[in-house]
Amino acid sequence: MFLSLIGYDHEDVWTKTIASAQELASLEGFATLDELASMENNKGTVWISAESLDSPEEINRLAEIFGIHHLTVEDILDSSQRPKIEEFDNYLFITIKAVNLTPEFHFEQISLIVSRNTVLTFQKKPNVYFEGIKKRILNNAGRLRRMGADYLAYAIMDAVIDEYFVSLDSLGSEIEEFEERALDEKDNNFVRDIQLVRQKLMKIRRVVWPMRESVSLLMHIDSKQIKDSLNPFLKDLYDHIIQAAETLETYRELIAGVMEINLTVSSNRLNKVMKVLTMISTIFMPLTLIAGIYGMNFNFMPELEFPPAYFLTLGAMACIATGMVLLFKIRKWL
Repeated sequence: MFLSLIGYDHEDVWTKTIASAQELASLEGFATLDELASMENNKGTVWISAESLDSPEEINRLAEIFGIHHLTVEDILDSSQRPKIEEFDNYLFITIKAVNLTPEFHFEQISLIVSRNTVLTFQKKPNVYFEGIKKRILNNAGRLRRMGADYLAYAIMDAVIDEYFVSLDSLGSEIEEFEERALDEKDNNFVRDIQLVRQKLMKIRRVVWPMRESVSLLMHIDSKQIKDSLNPFLKDLYDHIIQAAETLETYRELIAGVMEINLTVSSNRLNKVMKVLTMISTIFMPLTLIAGIYGMNFNFMPELEFPPAYFLTLGAMACIATGMVLLFKIRKWL
């Protein structure tokens, strides 16, 4: 497990890393980790970012130091958790999902422990969303250095939610392309490709709606970990997630409309084919009747002994076919 530590207040900032699992497992490592517990008494804010959740023993050691409930530890290790917020005596537990577009579209779980002046984050891999926040802390940009742990948790959630819009914008561009492709009768990959985009929208929806509930709960929760000064920022965060949810529903409606357009185009193409086949069948019906009559095995048929009968019959059949085609054109059926 890799630990990245940033401590700060409005005047100063310091960083520390513990990169070795052996360091964590040794007695000296424990002594180093025990120093983390004393950070609760610091006047500033401490952010501890834990990357790689391959060692439950190390997670349990952190949980022991900070008094984290064992049920919370289970949720941290379970990457299939839906976004949620749980309140405990000495901390808030927040689970969010961060979207990752590379190398393929998927979500990664980020778990937050928010206490009086400490924020612990847990994720499997280094997260690009955190880099901007760390730079703001180190460069004393924005409000981060003047605010507490609750604002840091808000900043993390806000960065994750902002990334939803990047994903939605990317999907929106794909949907615009589908609106053009829907009219292309020769696009054999249309249904497969649009189904993949639809599945991505469903995945985002399964994350956005629980996030909406979580942010709403965070706005109204009566917790000593959340100061009243954070309420305007939480309201802004809620507006962002509502906007993401509305954009998502708009895209779902667009997908449904594009699929309906493509279905209509396919139906029209099928109708044209059936129309042509029907016309051909209709033209050949009287010709088949004539051929059927002369194919009957009667001995006494006047035309059978008449020398030009064959050519007259073929001519009559050609005239009938030509007349029917002209009639269809006059009626504008062709």
